[in-house]
Amino acid sequence: MRPNWELKNCCHHEQVVFLITISVCTVVILALWRTVLLKPFKLVTVFLHEASHAIACKLTCGHVEGIQVHVDEGGSTQTRGGIYWFILPAGYLGSSFWGMLFILASTNLLTARIAAGCLLVALVIVLFVAKNWTLRGLCIGFIVFLGVVWLLQETTKVRGLRYVIMFIGVMNSLFSVYDIYDDLISRRVHTSDAEKFAEVCPCCNGAGWGVIWGLISLLFLSAAMYLGLVILS
Repeated sequence: MRPNWELKNCCHHEQVVFLITISVCTVVILALWRTVLLKPFKLVTVFLHEASHAIACKLTCGHVEGIQVHVDEGGSTQTRGGIYWFILPAGYLGSSFWGMLFILASTNLLTARIAAGCLLVALVIVLFVAKNWTLRGLCIGFIVFLGVVWLLQETTKVRGLRYVIMFIGVMNSLFSVYDIYDDLISRRVHTSDAEKFAEVCPCCNGAGWGVIWGLISLLFLSAAMYLGLVILS
C-alpha cells in the first residue's frame, strides 16, 4: 500500500489513537513535570542528550573520555578532539531527534521492539563506561524496567511496550525544548551548550542559538507526528 503523504481522509482509528496517545503523554508529562515520578524519565533524557554529544564526538574522530548524569538532572560529557561546533549542538538537537525516532518507532510493534533493543544495548554499553553512580544506577534501573515491560508484552495480555517507547519519545521532545528555555531564557546559564556555541559562532548570542535550536526541536516533534500519521495511513 502506498503511503498517503497528503493524509487524505485522515484520520482513521489507528491515527486517532496515535494522536490521542501523544496528547495524553504530553499532558501527563506536563502535569508531573516537577514530581519524583518523572525523575527517571528525565534522567534517561539527560543520558540521551549526553550520548548525542558522545556520538557527535566519535563521528568527528574525537575521543570520549567519560559521560556523567547527575541527580539534579544535569550532565556532562568529557571529550577530546573532534569538531567542537558539531559536538556542541548535538546534545539539544540529538535529544529531540531521538524523541522523533522513538515516537515513529511506537507506531509499530516490530519497530518498538527494535527501539527498545537499541536502547537496552546503549544502556548496557554506557553502564561500563559511566563515570558516576547516578548514571550506573539509571542504566541498571531502565534495563530492568524495559526488560520487565518487554517480558509482559511477550508473555501476557499487557501490551505496554509501544506506549513506553512513545512516552520516552515525547519526553525527549518536550525536555529538549524545556531545557533550552530553562538554560537560556528563564535562568540564562552561561555554561550552557548554546552559550559555548555562541563563542565559536558569534553571529548569534546564546539565546539566539537557543531559539534556533528550539525551533528545530519543535520541527522534529511536528515531523514525528506527521510521519507517524503517514505510516499509519
